[in-house]
Amino acid sequence: MNKSQNLTKDDIPTLIKQLTIPASTGMFFNTMYNVVDTFYAGVISTKAVAALSLSFMIFFMIIGLGYGFSSAITALIGNALGKKKNLLASIYAHKGILFIPIVGLLLMVVGFLCSKEIFIFLGAKEQYLQICLEYIYVLLGGIPFFMLNFSLNAILVATGDTKTYRNTLIFGFFANLVLNPLFIHGFLFIPAMGISGIALATVLIQVINMLILFRKVLKTNMVNFLKPEYFLPQKKIYKDFVVHGLPSSLNMVTMGVGSILLTYFVSTYGYKAVAGYGIGFRVEQIMLLPALGLSTAVLALVSNNFGAKKYDRVSQTIYKALKYGFIICTFGVIFLYVFGELIVSQFDNDAEVISYATGYLAVEVWTFYAFVTLFICVSTLQAIKKPKMIFWIGLYRQIVAKYMVGYTIVIYFALDFKYFWIGVMVMIYSAAIFAFLYTRNELKKLNIPDI
Repeated sequence: MNKSQNLTKDDIPTLIKQLTIPASTGMFFNTMYNVVDTFYAGVISTKAVAALSLSFMIFFMIIGLGYGFSSAITALIGNALGKKKNLLASIYAHKGILFIPIVGLLLMVVGFLCSKEIFIFLGAKEQYLQICLEYIYVLLGGIPFFMLNFSLNAILVATGDTKTYRNTLIFGFFANLVLNPLFIHGFLFIPAMGISGIALATVLIQVINMLILFRKVLKTNMVNFLKPEYFLPQKKIYKDFVVHGLPSSLNMVTMGVGSILLTYFVSTYGYKAVAGYGIGFRVEQIMLLPALGLSTAVLALVSNNFGAKKYDRVSQTIYKALKYGFIICTFGVIFLYVFGELIVSQFDNDAEVISYATGYLAVEVWTFYAFVTLFICVSTLQAIKKPKMIFWIGLYRQIVAKYMVGYTIVIYFALDFKYFWIGVMVMIYSAAIFAFLYTRNELKKLNIPDI
């Protein structure tokens, strides 16, 4: 555990800040990393921006499984550390390092087999389709490195270290600024690769980050090579990963499927709408970063304190995280209403694309409060080992309700673009309210003080 902090004894508000700020900062640079990709894709063409948007949906669905399992590994290690079962925590860490990359290799194969058909389903054809494939095929080759980084970061978060991953993401952002133009346009012996160069830069940066994270994990003494057999698959431990990680992972998959579904309905308005949505989505993500950082803090704090049976600290963590999240959301809403159009216009000068992006943001900023609630509730359920409902909430929010909204507003009534996002906002709030009430009830069953 990080020597400068004790997750089961130190002041909760202080710990939340210590964990959230590095996590949010790292996520900021990760999002800016994607913004840089979008900017350079815009230099190539509007179709290249749209291709990045489509590809992101597919890629997110694949690596989402890794992210979901990493949350489970963090929770399991955190619970073990809270109970002072350090050997069990170490075994979870060793096994987890290989588990997620194995899952990633299987998904990589699926991605290569299915990507083209998904792009065609989403309306890509001819040159647009070719651009999508050039980008996604290179990115898919890097999946094992993405997955290994999820494994390594899961161990660090469980011990209270959110700074190392932050540092790798900051490094990645600056490296991307250099590598993107280098690989896109070529230099000396490096050929011009166009949009596939953007993907290659991402993969190379993941490889470097993997080395940094592995070095830091070794310093925690949670993992070592004295007993190599600890790394080998073990049925009981892998079963724990599946039982506790599958609901979260499937939730991430539903997010990917939901994004594809969302993009399908958006694509009925044309590829410029897809480009506008892609730009607006990335801008929106910047504002949601503190909420994602809070969810990381909640996962680490609740898992450790739940394992230590310090239930009053569990309740306090959730309450404080919600309070801080809502305050941050208010600033985000104001900021995007004032500067949203100016920010969007930096990525594409097409008036129609800008109109679609700003129309998306004008509605979606009001969902921030719902997203904060969802993120914190999902992290809490994962941390207290009650993850089953996470999948069902995701299934409703990402697929069932989203399809109903899309079909009704876009297909049946053929309403304007903004009405689609209003329908999506209502759907997200309904999921957030249910998630809050369900989480509150689960906490009561465990005799944890009301939040």
